Amino acid sequence: MIKQDIKINLVDTNVILRYLLADHDEFSPKATDFFKKVAKNENSAEIPAFVLAECVHVLLKFYKVPKQEFVTSLLKILSFQGVINQDHSILINALNMYQSVNIDFPDCLLAAMSTTNRKIVSFDKDFLKVPAHLDVL
Repeated sequence: MIKQDIKINLVDTNVILRYLLADHDEFSPKATDFFKKVAKNENSAEIPAFVLAECVHVLLKFYKVPKQEFVTSLLKILSFQGVINQDHSILINALNMYQSVNIDFPDCLLAAMSTTNRKIVSFDKDFLKVPAHLDVL
C-alpha cells in the first residue's frame, strides 16, 4: 500500500531506459535512485501502457536488447512495491504474452485488455495465437 503522503509519479520512457541500460553518466544514477525508492515503496510510479509499449519498441529496435532480457527487466519493474497502475495485471499479462508468443506488443496489450464484453475487432490473424476475445471481420 502506498503511503498517503507520497505523490504519484508518471514515469516517462527515458527514465526506464536510463535505469535499464545504465548508459548515461548523469541520468542513469538518478533513474536508479528513483526506482530503488519505488522498489521499497518510498516513492510511487505509474507506468502508462503507451510508455511500456515505447520501451518495448526502443529496446528491441534501437538498442537491440534481446526480447527475453528486457521483458524480464520490465516485469521486475512492474513488481516493485511502489508501482501503482490500475491496469497493472493487464500490463503483466501483455508482457508475459509478448514473451511467449511471436506477436507485436500492442497486439498483446489489446489481447490482455479484451474481455467477453470488450472484444477486439481486427483483421489481424495474430490474435488467434493468444487468448483474446475477438470478433473477426
